[in-house]
Amino acid sequence: MRKYRIFDVGQNSSYFNDESGTSLDNRAIIKKVAGKCYLPANAVLLQNIKNNPEFKASFSISGLALEQFEKHAPEVIDSFKVLVDTGNVELLSETYYHSLASIYSEEEFINQVLLHRKKVQDLFGVIPSVFRNTELIYSNQIAKMAEKMGYRGILAEGADHILGWRSPTFVYKPIGTEKIKLLLKHYRLSDDIAFRFSQRSWEGWPLTAPKFADWVSSHNGNANTINLFMDYETFGEHQWEDTGIFEFLKYLPAEILKNPDNNFITPSEAIDRYEAKGELDVPHHVSWADTERDLSAWISNDLQREALDTLYALGKEIIHVDDPILIEDWRKLQTSDHFYYMCTKWWNDGDVHKYFSPYESPYEAFIAYMNVMQDMRLRLSDAKKRQEHEVFLHKVKPLRFSEV
Repeated sequence: MRKYRIFDVGQNSSYFNDESGTSLDNRAIIKKVAGKCYLPANAVLLQNIKNNPEFKASFSISGLALEQFEKHAPEVIDSFKVLVDTGNVELLSETYYHSLASIYSEEEFINQVLLHRKKVQDLFGVIPSVFRNTELIYSNQIAKMAEKMGYRGILAEGADHILGWRSPTFVYKPIGTEKIKLLLKHYRLSDDIAFRFSQRSWEGWPLTAPKFADWVSSHNGNANTINLFMDYETFGEHQWEDTGIFEFLKYLPAEILKNPDNNFITPSEAIDRYEAKGELDVPHHVSWADTERDLSAWISNDLQREALDTLYALGKEIIHVDDPILIEDWRKLQTSDHFYYMCTKWWNDGDVHKYFSPYESPYEAFIAYMNVMQDMRLRLSDAKKRQEHEVFLHKVKPLRFSEV
């Protein structure tokens, strides 16, 4: 979203910084990250599959990301199609707008998941059977909603406070469900790559493919699956090419497969292969964000709560007006990043929040967002007036000439 000013309210309803010609517009960012991450990383994965047909991977790509690729970097879509066509890459479902709808509106959540499912089917010719919610946000209720929509599996963060003495290396059953299975991210091994790979002060540095493969193999005999899940921007953007991250990715599959007890499977194959070790009860939301692994990255202060309450309150009316552009803008404003930028947690995770934000402060992010909300109110009012006028015209019976 661009830095929307109070003076724009009622004058300019262009909220998104798509092609402003600056280094911070969406087009420039997509093309930059495509060149640094998506295209070279996809090329490495494709070569891995050719070299090791047992190698497999999965992706969760939001509908908005797919839209941005189509618009600004279609070669990225093509590279993902090549990977999916190998049969070794599985695509997962998520919310189309990478939103927090699962927390605020079940109806909107279901609509977005269906929109995403259709987008994936249209682009790649596959229908996902495993669900991954925005930022791995998960609870018992979200598992029930995913099962109701026909998903066979769902992913979640293997957070210590939900597992207790149990391990994330087994398949579980969400409590209160019948058939759906739960796969948990192994956050320590995932974060070794995503966050600690280039950290020279880390005792595990330098992280090499043989070393990581040994860590994986050390779980043999007491594990079914090790689920590594991270931002794809880990490869080339968060961990730059000169850290050796692509070399690590290139050699990792072969090193893991040197142990005959190791193999690679997709999430749906893990669900088919392994029985649930037991039920897991997660009554409160868990996510993969920050050290707390809860919702505090998006809903921890008054700024975020006011913005979200305003957004979803407006949505109860917006969704019922005949204005597709207004509805589309409202849905884009649900993207979780908008609220992440408003986070005021300035301790262990503060630098992470600042790194990703295009704003000078959380307060600037909040002000710009609420200015947009004010403009949305005006547009909603206009749309309702138009709709009422059209209904009135439809109800008025035109007089025949003889009656005049």
